[in-house]
Amino acid sequence: MRTLAGQLFWRVAFVLIVLFALLGCQVIGSARLSPSSAAGSATATPFVPPAPTSTPAPPTPAPTPTAAGGELDLETLFALADWEDQLISAIYERVSPSVVHITTRIIYADFFFGVYPEEGAGSGFVFDKDGHIVTNYHVIENAQTIEVTFGEDLTVPAGVVGTDPPNDLAVLKVDLPADQLQPVELGSSEELRVGQRALAIGSPFGQFDRTLTTGVISALGRTLQTESGRVIRKVIQTDAAINPGNSGGPLLDSRGRLIGVNTAIVSPSGASAGVGFAIPVDTVRRVVPVLIAKGYYPHPWIGILGYSITPALARRLNLPVEQGILVARVYNNSPAARAGIRGATRQVVIGNQVVLAGGDILTAINGHPIRDWDSLDAYLEENTVVGDVVNVTLLRDGRERTVQVELAEEPRS
Repeated sequence: MRTLAGQLFWRVAFVLIVLFALLGCQVIGSARLSPSSAAGSATATPFVPPAPTSTPAPPTPAPTPTAAGGELDLETLFALADWEDQLISAIYERVSPSVVHITTRIIYADFFFGVYPEEGAGSGFVFDKDGHIVTNYHVIENAQTIEVTFGEDLTVPAGVVGTDPPNDLAVLKVDLPADQLQPVELGSSEELRVGQRALAIGSPFGQFDRTLTTGVISALGRTLQTESGRVIRKVIQTDAAINPGNSGGPLLDSRGRLIGVNTAIVSPSGASAGVGFAIPVDTVRRVVPVLIAKGYYPHPWIGILGYSITPALARRLNLPVEQGILVARVYNNSPAARAGIRGATRQVVIGNQVVLAGGDILTAINGHPIRDWDSLDAYLEENTVVGDVVNVTLLRDGRERTVQVELAEEPRS
């Protein structure tokens, strides 16, 4: 271990210096070895206490905040460890009353077995003093009855206030006095950094209410495709243990603020494998108030179908650009139709596929390049709302032009 080696190094150095002094060797009076003088590169790594040994050691100076080489002494490290333990415990004690266990019941009808119930479970958290509970949409999807449990002694029925399947978010409401509700403080996605502490609280496997697990933020800006095919962007990846039943629970920072809503894992076994995902808190800030007000989230929509242009497609169709969107169809009465955007004029067979060609090529929106469908969808979702007027740059017959499009609400299925 580097720490043990460092201690032995300085002890041996001390003995050698004494010997040299006794032999009359010249010692430079005020010179000291710097940390970079030690063998190997001096990198800051966590201290691990050495195993007990019976080997006698020479006297050492009284403990100071840092020992030789810039390393913290043992007592200081123990104090720091105790401080971190106390911090995590304090966060749990403050936030855990805000975390709820959600139980759902769905009634199925089968030709052979008749009508039978199926129960599901998940997690959620208190959003405000009005009794609103935030969870994942997939936790309460198709549920006939929903119950919310606060700790061990209080279970109440809940109703659905609003849902947003594309972002996998839902808002429930319980009828409880405000003094029994403790909302979670919201953080910010913009302040997150890879490597910072992450804490998850939830009900893994639907049995162990308010279980705390800890880890770090492993990555930021992930994209996650939901079962409906929609993509959730800027997703947080964490190695804090997330299991079935944790869905809808909060992911917290080291100050106990909400930074995400736990929503999915990647695991061959179905249990935690250290790869969990959470919907970022900025999406919660944007979507949840609208769900409370309207019951749904209106997603902005242009009203076209088309192809993401690739270099291969550009070569086959002799297109003037290698990225963008080739418009195939324009919905009737859509914003694109009202703006005069044109769809395909001919069919081209490429391999065993028929491609609709000849339509406009969208290259930018409000000056932001459109590389493919995902970049257009991301810009609309994160930077616009229904009713906004955007400037769409397109190519038609080799000439660039800009049209104004007033965004409408995406039709709901």
